Formats: sequence, C-alpha cells, structure tokens
Amino acid sequence: MHSKPTPKFSVITITYNAAHTLEETILSVVSQTYHRIEHIVVDGASTDGTMQIVEQYRDRIAQVVSEPDKGLYDAMNKGIALATGDYLVFLNAGDSFHADSTLQKAVQSIRSKELPDIMYGDTALVDAKRHFVRMRRLSPPDKLHWRSFKQGMLVCHQAFFVKRTLALPYDLRYRFSSDFDWCIRMMKRAHTLHNTHLTLIDYLEEGVTTQNQQASLRERYRIMARHYGHISTFAHHVWFVVRAAVKK
Repeated sequence: MHSKPTPKFSVITITYNAAHTLEETILSVVSQTYHRIEHIVVDGASTDGTMQIVEQYRDRIAQVVSEPDKGLYDAMNKGIALATGDYLVFLNAGDSFHADSTLQKAVQSIRSKELPDIMYGDTALVDAKRHFVRMRRLSPPDKLHWRSFKQGMLVCHQAFFVKRTLALPYDLRYRFSSDFDWCIRMMKRAHTLHNTHLTLIDYLEEGVTTQNQQASLRERYRIMARHYGHISTFAHHVWFVVRAAVKK
C-alpha cells in the first residue's frame, strides 16, 4: 500500500480595486480543510479598500505584493515567481473554491503514487450573493488532451491546477486570452492529466464588456491558429457559428 501524496498548493490571487469581492475569495482559501496551502496575493496598486482587506487576513497570507503591473498576466507571472508549492491555482478576487473540502477531495482523487502534471475539474457559476446560477457551459472532457481546446476552453482556467515545475510564464503578447494559450502550452508539456471529477471552483459571473469580449475572441482565434493550424481553426469556427445558430 503506497502512501497518499500530500501536495502543497500555491493559491495565487490577482487583485485590482477588488474590495467588494476579495474577502469571499480569501475566506474560501482560509476555510479549506486541507492545510498544505500557501496563499499569494498580487495586487496592482489598488486605490480602494483592497489592501485593508488583505491586512485583515495578513497572518493567513504567505506573500503579498502591491505595485503597478502591466496587466493581469504580468501579475500572474509575478505570482508564479513567488510560488513554492507543488501546484499553481489561480483564484482571482471574486472566485472561490466550490466547498471547504475541495482541495482535500482533489488530493483524495489522486490514485497514483506520482503527482499528475495537471489536475482539472468543473466550474459552477455563481452570482454576487454566491448563489448558484448554472454550471459552466463548456464542461471538461473525461480525458483531456492539448487538442481538446480545439472545441474551445473546455476547462476554466481557475479549475486547471498545473505543477509549478512544469509552468512557464504567460505570454504577454495576449492581453485578454493569454490563459487560453497558457493552458494549451501546459497541456503540451504534461505527461499526466488527471480528471478529479469534481466541481472545483465557484466562478463569479460578471458581465464582460462587449469590446473586451470581441478583442478576446480575436486573440483566441490567433492562439488556436498558432497551435492547431489555420485550416483546422477556420473549420472549427464555422462549426461554432452553426452550433450557436442551432441553439438559438
């Protein structure tokens, strides 16, 4: 009988003027029944009450940085550089673990002696009062492969736990969809991808501006063309349009 692995999780929270949503995120980390966690907060020099909330919980947070950055993915790269855990978990202000036992159950779902390169699961969407809205429209496949994201981002970035030793920085050329590119690159590097078969994350459903959404979709197309080729990407986007039309 082999001993169960007990990995350490580096939970990285990126904040900027997030005073109204940050506390829920911190509390969801603090209340985990699994304790091998370091919480890292990377703040982009907030001007609201964000840092006051961080200070309230300072004794429960391993590392805090508050300084201007070049955007979300630059801040994430700072978080990676500070992390010392076995896995990176990106839990941004407003997002939370699905339950107090989420990380405990994720670790218990590992059947092998060796830690998988990537662990993943499902995501629930919640409103500002943390009430369940619906499950994320795209759901993770039983077996995940780097080619899986031809169908879109089947696993939410927050529910995609990558081994720190595998991780590379986010590509700052992409302002809106670098997480999509990063997940594909990490899957290309990974040998073992483990489906926890759990809902891991409660994702705060907030309206994204249409302008950013359009820019994000254009970036995503470029990322897909880079990884999967232009012809395949074009064919899949024709299918996306047909699928959307049928669903209406």
